[in-house]
Amino acid sequence: MSRLAEQYKEKAAPELLKEFGYKSPMQIPSLKAISLNIGLGEGTQNAKLVEDGANELTLIAGQKAVISRAKKSIASFKLREGMPIGCRVTLRREQMWDFFDRLVSFALPRVRDFRGIPDRGFDGRGNFTLGIREHTIFPELDLDKVERPKGMNVTIVTTASTDKEGKRLLELLGMPFKK
Repeated sequence: MSRLAEQYKEKAAPELLKEFGYKSPMQIPSLKAISLNIGLGEGTQNAKLVEDGANELTLIAGQKAVISRAKKSIASFKLREGMPIGCRVTLRREQMWDFFDRLVSFALPRVRDFRGIPDRGFDGRGNFTLGIREHTIFPELDLDKVERPKGMNVTIVTTASTDKEGKRLLELLGMPFKK
């Protein structure tokens, strides 16, 4: 069991139970999944860019990334149905906890001029999406082999029913929100 999963069971869950007054321990919010996504619009002209993105996302996540393909053709973007346009991976269970620990402990503090994460990324149901401008903040990547930095989205799916519960859960797990 990862360090953060133990911290959830020992500290965060009892704190949430006390704070929100749940009647059953099954009502306590927890992390359900973490979805990582890199959109590569330029991948329509350069297939190697998509392959590199998928390999880098695989290194970051510790799980093989899947290449996303266009569902519709859009002439103004020179996009045809089935063209590769990005890559994604969904983490659950142990890999999810390990990635969240690396994100909070190592990656986010490496962001230049980091002062915390704004809490605007909640969706109304307790899930949080975070945009990262450069994926090179992750220590798993060899910076000499990265041709160009890519942006990525990290979506943290929780079992919380409200944004307030979701934010409190992430705060207790160490997510550095702005004060």
